[in-house]
Amino acid sequence: MSPATVQLQRAAVLHGPRDLRLEERPFWPPQYNYAQVAIQSTGLCGSDLHYYLEGRNGDFALQAPLVLGHESAGVITAVGPGVTNLALGQRVAIEAGVMCKKCNYCQAGRYNLCKDMHFASSAKTFPHLDGTLQDRMNHPAYAIHPLPDNCSFDQAALAEPLSVLIHAARRANLASGQRVLVFGTGSIGILACALANAYGASRVVAIDINQTRLDFAKSHGFASQTYCLPKVDKARTPEEQLRRAKDNVSAILSKFNEPEGFDVVFECTGAEPCIQMSIHAAVTGGKVMLIGMGSRNVMLPLSAAALREVDIQGSFRYANTYPEALKLLGSGKLRNVEKLITHRVPLADTTRAFELLARGKDENGNMVMKIIIGPSS
Repeated sequence: MSPATVQLQRAAVLHGPRDLRLEERPFWPPQYNYAQVAIQSTGLCGSDLHYYLEGRNGDFALQAPLVLGHESAGVITAVGPGVTNLALGQRVAIEAGVMCKKCNYCQAGRYNLCKDMHFASSAKTFPHLDGTLQDRMNHPAYAIHPLPDNCSFDQAALAEPLSVLIHAARRANLASGQRVLVFGTGSIGILACALANAYGASRVVAIDINQTRLDFAKSHGFASQTYCLPKVDKARTPEEQLRRAKDNVSAILSKFNEPEGFDVVFECTGAEPCIQMSIHAAVTGGKVMLIGMGSRNVMLPLSAAALREVDIQGSFRYANTYPEALKLLGSGKLRNVEKLITHRVPLADTTRAFELLARGKDENGNMVMKIIIGPSS
């Protein structure tokens, strides 16, 4: 292909903390078993925000410029040789992980644990795999999923964070009739509430330190009751913090009139005090799902878990969840889930979108929950 015929597209490229540049880059036909997607909707995620603000997400630091974004949907514009499951013009969602498909984890269907996983917009591997904040993207056909007719692009962009909750719910064996408590009412916490309701939970309640988010969760029917944790000074000792966690849960369970605790607790904050509280908040024989990524090292009241057979389970990303996520999003069973999307911003204004997400409020004082980036306004 001569220089004169090279086609260019826009990409929002992160070069360092708060150094995001809209660049023109060439795009190429998809290779064997790949397809090309024109991106229509990308949801901004908390991990994207960490990269934008700090140039890293936990241990994973930028080693080269990186295109962020991994919650996306779009339209097939080209298919490479060997692709038989996708067609031009088809509406699809992109599953961001590219697994090796050879290791024991992949062979066992747990490809989220693949040690050779390349995840779009993550700096964990090098060379980095660019994400979806660009006009078009070539991606393996096996990780591209057709949309149901009644699922919009914006809704399909929620399939990625919803998949995180579906995976966690499967690990918890979440079932109809159970009582569910959710710590954290950001996007992941709200989706945890929505999924628990869709699965037939008998009761879903939520806890946060942000009253505005709690009001959002209750007013849109995601949680039947909420509790706002009081803001207090940091505990002086680990022992004091553990005591506070137990005392706080006593007040919480009293407020919710659930003295024995909840069957399943989704911990979506990653904050050490909430992780500690979640163990006390689970019923004897219940489950605590650790979903939030925050504190790396946490002191836990393990005897409170061990002596009551409270299972503490980790949950990392997802595997084999996209078909269910898209079906749910198109079914209407996730009532008011579209309310999560509070702002839409064109690709050219991606820097503004990240600054909005960092502040948590827009110029008019409205809460920012989930921002969708599209090719234009």
